[in-house]
Amino acid sequence: MNRDARLLGKSGHFFTNWATTYSCQPELFFEPTTTEEIRQILACARDRGKKVRVIGKGHSPSDLACTTDYMISLEKYNRVRSVDRQLCQIKVEGGMTIQELNDNVLPANNMALSVQGSVSNLTIAGVMCTGTHGTGELHGIMSTCVKEFEIMTASGDIMDITEETYPELFRAVSVSLGAFGVILTVTLQCEPAYNLHQSQYGCKLDQVLENLNVHITASDHFRFMWFPFTDSVVCYHAKRTTKAPQNDPSWFWNVVVGYYVLEFLLWISTFLPFLVCYINRLYYRLHCAPKECVDRGDRIFNFDCLFKQYVMEWAIPREKTALVLKDIEAWIINSNFPAHFPIEVRFVKADDIYLSPAYGRETCYINIIMYRPYNKYVPFEEYWNAFADIVLKVGGRPHWAKDHSLTADRLRSLYPGWDRFCQLRLQYDPNGMFLNANLERVFGLFLKRK
Repeated sequence: MNRDARLLGKSGHFFTNWATTYSCQPELFFEPTTTEEIRQILACARDRGKKVRVIGKGHSPSDLACTTDYMISLEKYNRVRSVDRQLCQIKVEGGMTIQELNDNVLPANNMALSVQGSVSNLTIAGVMCTGTHGTGELHGIMSTCVKEFEIMTASGDIMDITEETYPELFRAVSVSLGAFGVILTVTLQCEPAYNLHQSQYGCKLDQVLENLNVHITASDHFRFMWFPFTDSVVCYHAKRTTKAPQNDPSWFWNVVVGYYVLEFLLWISTFLPFLVCYINRLYYRLHCAPKECVDRGDRIFNFDCLFKQYVMEWAIPREKTALVLKDIEAWIINSNFPAHFPIEVRFVKADDIYLSPAYGRETCYINIIMYRPYNKYVPFEEYWNAFADIVLKVGGRPHWAKDHSLTADRLRSLYPGWDRFCQLRLQYDPNGMFLNANLERVFGLFLKRK
């Protein structure tokens, strides 16, 4: 090592996630630009018995990234390594964001991601570590689009991991929670650039649930938004198309009503909770009219998170969708809890990734939120606990980036590949360099520092 890696870091950095629900102050904060700098940081951490957490853009509404030791941001480690237009593959460094890919890199190469989540301001490494997903019967979570990982382990060694070279390790690293090392590069399988034609319309919740498989198979990407205190949803069907993008003339109205007015109304409802049901009904009426639009695929996938919020999301067997949603509806009505809209429902193909919530089963993801108008605390714990109780009855698995309270004993029963994942994790990080309080809860490991 040419110099003390501590010189690369800075003290006094205060980290908070996007929702400002979790924060920490690491001992040292690093923003490496080269692979050698990352190696120096890990060597320094080994020498001093420090933990290391790698962060992306801080969008996870949980303490998954928090640490009081060393924190590495990959924001400046974000270059394109290679592009293979023939195979439609691209290799990028872990700090590259989905947004940068979509805005600059992929269009220049006439390529696009096959599926993505609702938010683009996320790093590639963060997306893969947490099992980020989109929706579509024939599409898995985003990690299923990865062809190769390049990671730096706690020892400072670099490993190229593919399904062919290290099949078990590949299934572990594909959703690793950052527990195996620093993801240096990711090689993504893309497809030729495409536009999506999206149809949006209101529908009764019962009608959707009674014909769920018809809806799921009717388009490339189906999701729906349920508005609590109504019996209705807004459905979104998106299909690939050769049509040219069409401008949406309602964008200004959506911004004004969807953001500024909603935040003010929800702030008032913190004093008068009974108003929430009327707000939900009003916004359903504003969104339920039939609407068609054509745009670049990533712009259709994206969904505006509006403003600060608490978020919880669980993955359940697809065949349990109707049962779970009706149980949630019954609980909200019986408890008269002021549940905010929307409850987002998406669908993902089964996979064989050890810690993927879609492991071994066709999956439905259900996402609930409580907005925090003007960053104000809003009671949510009762809703969160009730939701967790409902989904756990059908074998629900938490989205790793979102808040949950499960520990190793319960998680082991939910994931058939749990023990093998843990064995591999201990093999490549025996001293727990990449653990933090969140992962110690999850894995049940409380390793002492040297």
